[in-house]
Formats: sequence, C-alpha cells, structure tokens
Amino acid sequence: MKVLMINGGASDDGCTATALDEIAEILRHERIESEIIHLGKNPIRDCIGCQACRKNKNNRCVFDDDLVNVIIEKAEKSDGFIFASPVYYAHPSGRILSVLDRAFYAGSNAFAFKPGAAVVTARRGGTSAALDVLNKYFTINRMPVVSSSYWNMVHGAKAEEISRDEEGVQTLYNLAKNMAWMLKMIQTAKETMLPMPECKYGSKTNFIR
Repeated sequence: MKVLMINGGASDDGCTATALDEIAEILRHERIESEIIHLGKNPIRDCIGCQACRKNKNNRCVFDDDLVNVIIEKAEKSDGFIFASPVYYAHPSGRILSVLDRAFYAGSNAFAFKPGAAVVTARRGGTSAALDVLNKYFTINRMPVVSSSYWNMVHGAKAEEISRDEEGVQTLYNLAKNMAWMLKMIQTAKETMLPMPECKYGSKTNFIR
C-alpha cells in the first residue's frame, strides 16, 4: 500500500514539508509506503477549461510541461492521498490548487474511491478556510475523507517550530494512524470481493431550468 503526498509549498524543507515528514514516519511504522512530491518553485499552468483532456484516452492533461501528468500517473498506482499546503491569505497556495484542478479534471478516475486527507500549516490563522477548500476535491470525487482528533493543521513560522506545536503534531500522528487503518480496511474489502459502490451519472441541472 502506498500514500502519495503533495507539498503545495514552494520549499522542500519548510513547514509543510516538515509536517508531511511527520506523517511519513508514522506510515512507515505501519508498513505503508509513502512518497512526497514537492511542487517547488517552477511555474505550473492553471486549468483553462478547454476540455481537451476529455478526448484523451489516458486520463492526462494536454499540457505536459509541468508535474500534473506525473502526479496523475503516480496517483493511478497509489492507494491514498494527502494534500498539504501552507496558508496564504486564508487559502491554500495557488500552485496546489492549479495542480489539483487539472489532476482531478483530467484524471479523476485515478483518485476515485481512494481515501484522502488535507493538511495545512500556518503561522497563525486561515487554517480552517484553507482546509475547507482542499477537502472539496475529495467530496466531489467519491473519496473517503480521513479525519483525525482535531482539524488537520499544525502551526509554525519556521520548519523547526512545527515540532513545538504539540497538539498539531499529535493531530498529524492520529491522522496517519487513521489513514493506515482505512487503507487496511479497504484492502480487506478487496480481498473479500466486496463490490464498489454504484454511482449514478447523467442528470445535470442548473439554476435557470
């Protein structure tokens, strides 16, 4: 079993990366593999709603000059996900939203029915609003949302301060344990041939008809 984690911050050794490292260590003890993708500082395209990905048979975005298609490919081989971001203006980073918009629009099947969790880091405020944005990717795509003992946030202005947020680190620990438990439960369901939930499609309405 493998959990794919995305660091939506620009730094691969900042607060958000440190939070994901905490989770990865707990998953390791649960004998669950993990991989962290750092989005870094390179430009990332936003989704332009062209719908050209709908014509692709491989569930890939037509823009292939950044990490999005790499993430979709890795998602196909992963069993669970954690999307993490620093808080900017009470919101996740723009780069993680650009990545997730395109990854879910082009490659939604790679994520469906697999558990996911969001984690945010901040110096002080805006965490609840940022979590709300990230959690919506799970709830629109038939993904079980992994919870913890508190909202999945940890505080610090610098990476070394993350470990001093005792409740935040405790929350990350419980989140990792819950993710491991859910992955094992899903694996048990697969082994017993429990059928996947049936989903209905086709009905689309708007507010003028």
